[in-house]
Amino acid sequence: MPVTRHAEAVAVLADARYVPPPVRADGAEGTLAWLRARVSRFSTGQEHAERRRLLVALLDEVDPAGLRQAARAMARERDGNWRGVPVAVLGAALGVEDTAAVPAAAAGYLSGEESPQADAAVAELLGQADLPVITLLLQAHTATEALIENALTRTRATADGLIANVLAGAAANGLAGDAPSWDGDVEALLHETLRHDPPLKATRRLDTRTGDEVTIDLVAVNRDPEVFPDPERFDLARGRAPYLTFGSGVRPCPAPHHALALAAGVLEGLLR
Repeated sequence: MPVTRHAEAVAVLADARYVPPPVRADGAEGTLAWLRARVSRFSTGQEHAERRRLLVALLDEVDPAGLRQAARAMARERDGNWRGVPVAVLGAALGVEDTAAVPAAAAGYLSGEESPQADAAVAELLGQADLPVITLLLQAHTATEALIENALTRTRATADGLIANVLAGAAANGLAGDAPSWDGDVEALLHETLRHDPPLKATRRLDTRTGDEVTIDLVAVNRDPEVFPDPERFDLARGRAPYLTFGSGVRPCPAPHHALALAAGVLEGLLR
């Protein structure tokens, strides 16, 4: 069942009877399937609470301002090649020096698509860190990079009032290209990007009473005209609107401030 209205989505996310669909629980130790069965994102009840507590404890030791500064510096050092910067910076803060295996492991983390490459990447990461740290790296990788890419595309589209398609293509390839200097409000840009073009387009829940699966369409929910005036318009003056990209209710994202800090730092390194 699709959910496309903001109020209905908020109600589902606030109701503990709606849980993530179950994942495969019989994966061999050290594989992607094994990992997915042991992380907070796909857990319920007390297991979810304890696994989330471990994530929050780790994040409490990481200063978002420090992440932002480090991401800004690394993006500048890489001369526009920003791919991998968010996870490298977060990894360093969490004591993981080599994050090269993260993309391969993250490729199937949300979808559950298994592959020998993903399993090998998970095994490599387990040799460096424990599950809570790996969880944070995997959850940060795809979503944060997609947020940065979407925000970069927006700066190209609004620079001097023109749409620069060649620069949008550079963003898709992880390169700043000949990006114009952009001195707008980076945080406003990120918040409106999260509303208008969320990195994760939908999230699923299982109704434990009926067994029915509910799909929350985050694009539609974040453009509900009852909550967001002129919702199709990308408006930097909108402020921190109540978008649901970071979730809400009983299972919100544990690291919104850290994700925003990493994305803001990369954008500042590229555009200023």
